[in-house]
Amino acid sequence: MRERVYLRSPRSVAAARHFTRDTLRAWGATEHLDDTLLCVSELATNALRHGVPRGRGYLLRLFGFEDGTVRVEVHDSGPGFSRITGRPLGRGLTLVAGLADAWGVLPRAPGKVVWCELR
Repeated sequence: MRERVYLRSPRSVAAARHFTRDTLRAWGATEHLDDTLLCVSELATNALRHGVPRGRGYLLRLFGFEDGTVRVEVHDSGPGFSRITGRPLGRGLTLVAGLADAWGVLPRAPGKVVWCELR
């Protein structure tokens, strides 16, 4: 498991992608690298837009399992519950749902964890 905290900044999304790329390459888990990077981008962007209050940040946590599964978790401290909305600007989770083998949202105090797994 590797994790990193990012401040509330649009630049953090690119930094999260770089961290993920470096981590997956170090683990030798590059089979779904592009899909995983897109999921990280969408989950981090959603955290910034909807889940990270001013002065706070979000936590990106990556898990690599022996069977090749990669789990991405984005922890935020904001209110609300992530869901697919179908709005024109709300397609991030639809992309995650299409790319990942599983995804979901878990409550956290405060906030939530939005996760996805790619096998």
